[in-house]
Amino acid sequence: MTKFLALLNVIAWSGFWAFGYLAVTGDGYTKGQVTMATILAAAGLFAGLFAYLKLVRISERKGYAQPSNRMTRDQRDAAQSNWGEV
Repeated sequence: MTKFLALLNVIAWSGFWAFGYLAVTGDGYTKGQVTMATILAAAGLFAGLFAYLKLVRISERKGYAQPSNRMTRDQRDAAQSNWGEV
């Protein structure tokens, strides 16, 4: 699964940059071509973000990366109960 996500990540980000470049610099293209390049760039962006975030979670779970500094539910509730009290 991780190899598939890594491959998806690379392909998605490559598509994002390639089609994003075409969308931004497409002076001689029709509106339809620029729109399609924008849609493909957005799809690459969302797929790349999804794959990257899944890979980060997997690497934290397996111990390859240090876990994020997350609050427990009790810590978060205590912090939110003191909201605005400074």
